[in-house]
Amino acid sequence: MRVVAVGGGTGLSTLLRGLKTFTCDIDAIVTITDEGGSSGILREELNVPPPGDIRNNLIALANDEDTLSQVFNYRFRNGTLSGHPVGNIILAALTKITGNFAEAVSKMSDILAIKGRVLPVSNDMARLIARFEDGSIIKGETQIVEYGKKTFRKITELKLTQPITLNPAAKEAIQNADVLVLGPGSLYTSIIANLIVEGFSQVVASTVAPKIYIANIMTQPGETHNYTLKDHVQEIERYLGTRIDYIVYSFPPKEPVILEKYRLKGSVPVENDLLETERRIIKGHFSSIVLDEDYRIRHDSLLLAKAIFELSEASVNKIVMR
Repeated sequence: MRVVAVGGGTGLSTLLRGLKTFTCDIDAIVTITDEGGSSGILREELNVPPPGDIRNNLIALANDEDTLSQVFNYRFRNGTLSGHPVGNIILAALTKITGNFAEAVSKMSDILAIKGRVLPVSNDMARLIARFEDGSIIKGETQIVEYGKKTFRKITELKLTQPITLNPAAKEAIQNADVLVLGPGSLYTSIIANLIVEGFSQVVASTVAPKIYIANIMTQPGETHNYTLKDHVQEIERYLGTRIDYIVYSFPPKEPVILEKYRLKGSVPVENDLLETERRIIKGHFSSIVLDEDYRIRHDSLLLAKAIFELSEASVNKIVMR
């Protein structure tokens, strides 16, 4: 079974860490519009696609993740390289050596001996542009999120600064997919940022592969303030141009102290306002609390991957039986 997962950095890599423990072929299609921190600096100074999201997902699929993630995720803390992870610098160097970002990602995949493939959604470069409900037009992923946080306005349109075409390898992956998974991840800057690449929605429309959306557990300040599950699904389908077949929805943790910390930052659990008669929703406790410098609510890699794998197997079997 071939699972094609689409997204950005943190959310998609969480899913991939779980999926690689199951018997399936994995293709991860990753956005190339990240502008935060090291990725933004390398993009501007070296004129290479931002490597951060790609790096996260390569490491997630690495066979020896514990050792390699420490090396490739190591972030210099001082000097001219301050803030840059080793993996970002290597990807930038490989891009300059090969002259092609996709080829650089492929070579780094070989170095890490990953299970599956990580594919940039495009070999070209572009930035995001968002129009907000107050008419403001904001350019750049970081600036878009900051404006949303400041004004609490909704994004009414997302597009790219220039047309970029779908990576042929990503197109082939979608065409051969048994299942297409969207998310988890930031609605606009991680998921829809892929859907607006030229050719993406067209190739998705041509495939019979079931389409699964993994809903976010919490709303995201700057992108989905007060969005319900229906709001998320409607936005994805508007840009995707076709209907989502299944929705995976995780109940949020019940710890009131942690939920209050999120509320103070403008983030609340995503409300499930879809009727069972309207949609096929798989509900469960697929979340966990990450204990680091702060308490963070995230999807549990193994629980989420298990739900996706079982749903994918059932969906594929239905298609075969037809």
